[in-house]
Amino acid sequence: MLDVVIIGSGPAGLCAAIYARRAGLSAVTIERSPMSGGQILNTYEVDNYPGLPGSNGFDMGMKFREHADKLGCEFMTANVLEIRTSCTERGELRAASVEEACGGAEDRFLVETDAGVLCAKAVVAAMGASHAKLNIPGEEAFAGRGVSYCATCDGAFFRGKTTAVIGGGDVAVEDAIFLARACEKVYLIHRRDELRAAKILQDQVMALPNVEILWDTVAREIEGGESVQALWLKNVKTGKKERLEVDGVFVAVGIIPDSGLVSGLADCDGRGYVIAGEDGASSLAGLFVAGDIRTKKLRQIITAAADGANAITSVQEYLLKMKIESQ
Repeated sequence: MLDVVIIGSGPAGLCAAIYARRAGLSAVTIERSPMSGGQILNTYEVDNYPGLPGSNGFDMGMKFREHADKLGCEFMTANVLEIRTSCTERGELRAASVEEACGGAEDRFLVETDAGVLCAKAVVAAMGASHAKLNIPGEEAFAGRGVSYCATCDGAFFRGKTTAVIGGGDVAVEDAIFLARACEKVYLIHRRDELRAAKILQDQVMALPNVEILWDTVAREIEGGESVQALWLKNVKTGKKERLEVDGVFVAVGIIPDSGLVSGLADCDGRGYVIAGEDGASSLAGLFVAGDIRTKKLRQIITAAADGANAITSVQEYLLKMKIESQ
């Protein structure tokens, strides 16, 4: 029986693992890929993490994992299939696996994965989020053939070419800045007349001679042959439509929380974020959330790391309460 199972190994999950280990809790961190770090692995430059200005996102993710490994944190590479609130609710699970994991205990969390079953007194859900899509014609057809959701992953394929970035937040502007270093021309397409990105990023992108911002504009369709050839655009104020020739389209219009595993267990808001305060406590006792899946104002590496620390502190308090009540 584990004290806590941590699901996800982005900054929130890794920080939770570190704090759990330091607190002497028995914990396993489940990650879908052995490459820890989450979304920051795809961030070219991190300039807002205290003490580490200009850090490479990939390197930072590796440093987080190295710290966890140095402390002896336990990791498991697997896909989580289901989380149950009691080990007595076996459903389709193999009885032998359940008995081995839980020892017949009740009122515990059972986490079923494709690599086995874990049982714990508490769960920290830190699954992060996924890229939102435009849901326009051509987007799915050209995914991987000119349509990308990660400029730092695929930008090198468009050296000397023309690309478009769709979005107006920090990620979109960062992508445009990154692409401008290698691309001949970059269009930043935003549906409003002002960007939502941090002022320092806005100043940087507007100073680049090969970046052009198309205001009040939305993408309506992506077309091409073997790969992307053009974007059909529409001005939301004038209604004017135009065809813009590009070699690549980078979509940066937000994220969607990967909260599906816990959405049926805890209260979520209208966008799918699990409702929880700074302590990470969800509406279900023993289930804590950290990182991008939690309701909060700012989703950054530093707030994800803080979430991981807070969640484990709350787990400790919860376990102590359970111990006292059982005596």
